[in-house]
Amino acid sequence: MAMITNDWLPALQEEFKKPYYKELYQFVQKEYSTAVVYPPADDIFNALHLTPLKDVKVLILGQDPYHNVGQAHGLCFSVKPDVDIPPSLENIYKELQEDLGCYIPDNGYLVKWAEQGVLMLNTVLTVRAHQANSHQGRGWEQFTDAIIHAVNAQDRPIVYMLWGRPAQSKIPMLTNPKHLILKAPHPSPLSAYRGFFGCKHFSQANEFLKEHGIEPIDWQIENKKQEK
Repeated sequence: MAMITNDWLPALQEEFKKPYYKELYQFVQKEYSTAVVYPPADDIFNALHLTPLKDVKVLILGQDPYHNVGQAHGLCFSVKPDVDIPPSLENIYKELQEDLGCYIPDNGYLVKWAEQGVLMLNTVLTVRAHQANSHQGRGWEQFTDAIIHAVNAQDRPIVYMLWGRPAQSKIPMLTNPKHLILKAPHPSPLSAYRGFFGCKHFSQANEFLKEHGIEPIDWQIENKKQEK
């Protein structure tokens, strides 16, 4: 696991000393040495590496990393540039098009969002290949709860986008009156038509940020294959 070196380190260093984290670390090390696990080990903490705590403007909460070849790289909903866009992300793009007029790009690589202050956090940070939820209940949830607590403690406006019941189960942790909580069904094909489409979370987030004098997010992901 690539070490955390930015301002997340002081916010989380107490977690590294706790018994659950030592057990989690040993479990993850063994999994990577005996099975195929995603994302690549150096990408596990990419959400934290790409979005320092001081820069967080928006938190999007996912659940489990993608578990097929070459997809996961440490940001929820995002895939590597040459991988097919997953169905949930396709629906996110459709909502962005309807909400803000963004064109639908040819890739699902969302690093641009992370670099602007969108913390794209899964509640579980590793998974066995082709075995969804295989690393649930091993300690990642406690660690990512500590990340959410650190965001909640920030004394400035921040937006949470909580899609689906698992993400919304974190709402009792979110006690900061300066923060905005946006709720909708999950963007998966099974639930997007129950209220994710039309939720306008992206425009709402930008309006909230602008109202508080914060640079809004440019949500447009550019095409990877440039027109010739």
